[in-house]
Amino acid sequence: MKIFHKTSCITCKKTISEFQRMKADIEKRDFFKDPFTETELQKICKMTGKKPSELLRKRDKMYKDLDLENSKKTENQIVKLMVKYPGLILRPIIITKNKAFVGKIDMKKLN
Repeated sequence: MKIFHKTSCITCKKTISEFQRMKADIEKRDFFKDPFTETELQKICKMTGKKPSELLRKRDKMYKDLDLENSKKTENQIVKLMVKYPGLILRPIIITKNKAFVGKIDMKKLN
């Protein structure tokens, strides 16, 4: 199982400690220190079954600065922005087998 996170994110910390408590075998990657490529992000989006625009953190400062609420960006343009500004990506991202879960996660869904 892989967890993509931000070290200082409280939701990420809670999720990681929950997995550690369950003695799950996890591989962690801080995607602020080791950024995603466009290809990785597109693959993650496919695994969630959602469009990149559905994985945007609406509370992020860049979301407001770029006026993404009202912009007419394509999904590919959004992926490029997410690579450039990782704060736009909902977190944590958990990869299990061939599925991806993003944001606050109901642990029961992962079993």
